[in-house]
Amino acid sequence: MHVLIVEDDESLAAALEKILRDNGYDVDKVHDGEAGLTYAMAGGYDVVILDVMLPKMDGFAVTSELRRQQVSTPIILLTARDSTADKIAGLDSGADDYMTKPFSPAELMAHLRALTRRQGEVQFELLSAGDLQLSLETYDLSREGKSIRLSFKEFCILKILMGSPGAVVSKDTLIDKAWSASSSAGDNNVEAYISFLRKKIAHVGSQCKIETIRKAGYRFVVPAADGSADGADSAEIG
Repeated sequence: MHVLIVEDDESLAAALEKILRDNGYDVDKVHDGEAGLTYAMAGGYDVVILDVMLPKMDGFAVTSELRRQQVSTPIILLTARDSTADKIAGLDSGADDYMTKPFSPAELMAHLRALTRRQGEVQFELLSAGDLQLSLETYDLSREGKSIRLSFKEFCILKILMGSPGAVVSKDTLIDKAWSASSSAGDNNVEAYISFLRKKIAHVGSQCKIETIRKAGYRFVVPAADGSADGADSAEIG
């Protein structure tokens, strides 16, 4: 399971990350609301653990915007405020669960297990978009029985793009998530892997495209039934 932590207290974020990794979870963490929204929109997360009091954009606003954008990833809100009004506000904004600080590691894991059960075991072996399927276990990209194996970096990038069809993902976000924020990877690395992915998507015969949005990034486009793609006029392919 892949979890996103959005928490501005870096020591608490690190503690949460350790708890989750010790229990077998994959974890990304960011420290402000705007970054949390960007990551949650771009990534294929199973759960978002989201603090309420955040710089740049609070947790209620992040949750509301994710739901407005039809991102259904389960969200656990964290807050030091335990008033009934705050809990109602959090749940009304679209959150699935609410935890009051401080809490124990056992309590956190219990909330995650309960949320997973309510979501019908939020663990997906396949990510599907258009006519493509991406195996989250073997890194195989397939269409109608024809498949090709992706490298780890190719897999990381395509998982982000396929996870939010139509959403524009910046090169910086792809570098941060497929490499790391401190990596020496640059735009040329991303461009090379996008080129590899386009060839592999074509190899399996898919009509899906990775579009280049000038000065913004990339987006994964699923053709409509008539073969058209929304927003194609504003995109540069190549």
